[in-house]
Amino acid sequence: MTIQPILKLGTRASPLAMAQAHETRARLCAAHGWDEDAVQLFPVTASGDKVLDRPLAEIGGKALWTKELDQWLGEGVIDASVHSLKDVETIRPDAFTLGAILPRADKRDRLVGAVSIADLPLGAVVGTSAPRRAAQLLNQRPDCRVVMFRGNVATRLGKLAAGEADATFLAAAGLERLGQGAVGHALDPREWLPAPSQGAIAVECRAQDARTSDLLAAIDHAPSRAEVEAERALLAALGGGCQSAIAVLCEIAGNEMTLRAALFSPDGAERVEREIRFAAGDLGAVEGLARDLLSSSSPAIRALFEGQK
Repeated sequence: MTIQPILKLGTRASPLAMAQAHETRARLCAAHGWDEDAVQLFPVTASGDKVLDRPLAEIGGKALWTKELDQWLGEGVIDASVHSLKDVETIRPDAFTLGAILPRADKRDRLVGAVSIADLPLGAVVGTSAPRRAAQLLNQRPDCRVVMFRGNVATRLGKLAAGEADATFLAAAGLERLGQGAVGHALDPREWLPAPSQGAIAVECRAQDARTSDLLAAIDHAPSRAEVEAERALLAALGGGCQSAIAVLCEIAGNEMTLRAALFSPDGAERVEREIRFAAGDLGAVEGLARDLLSSSSPAIRALFEGQK
C-alpha cells in the first residue's frame, strides 16, 4: 500500500536547491518524529535555470526562480515551496506566506581564484552576474574587469577552470550545503557586505493553509527570521530589485539588531553606507535607514532603486 505523504514540498531541481529541500525535510521529520517518506519532494526546473546567457534582470528578474513553484503552490499540487530567500522577490503575492525560516547559515561570500580582493592581479577578470558583487568589487578595485557568470555552482566553477575569468564569487552557505565548504576564501562580511537574506532558506506556503503553517512553525528559527525580515523590509523601503546594487549585513544579539547597508552605482564609483542599531522588530527604524540612504545618494543611484521590486 502506498503511504500518502503528510507534506508535499516543491523545490527547484538544481543540486543546491535539492540539498536545501533535503535539509528542510530532515528538519521537519526530526521536529515531528516522522519517517522520511512523510515529506515528498517535488522538483521542477525553474525558468531562471533555463536561460544562462543573459543577466537575470533582462529576462524577468527574481520571479523566474519562483514562477513554476508559485503555480504549483497556488494549484495545490504542493503544500509548500523551499527557496533560497535571497532569490525570492521582495513583494510576494498575498496568497503566500513565509511559513518558516531555517537557522541561517554562513552569510559570507567566498572568493574563488585569489585569497583576497587585494590579492587579485592588476586588471583581473572577475566573473559574476550579481550587481552587488560587481559594484562592490569595482568600488574596491576599479582596475578589475567584470564578465557575466551565470549558472549553478558547478557551472561557474567550470567556467573559472576553463580560464573564462581569473576569479569569481560564490555564497559560502551554498558551498557548505554542497559539501564544498573549503572552496575559495571567505571574505570578511564587515568589509565585503553580503546580499540581503544570504544564507537563509525559506519555506513558503499558502496564507490560508493553517495546517501547513502549523507544521512549518516547528522549524521556524526566530532570530534568523528577525534578521531577514529586517533586510527584506529595507529592500521594500528602498524599492530595490535585480538591477540594484545593495549590500546588507544584519546581526541580532538578544533583542538588539545591527543593520549595516551600502548602495552602489553600477560602476562602483559611488558608495553610500550607513549603520543603525535598533530593537528587534522595529521596522520603522529600518524604513528610516532606507530614507537616509536614498537621500544621501546621487540621482544616478536613486534611479536604480525607485520603482524596482
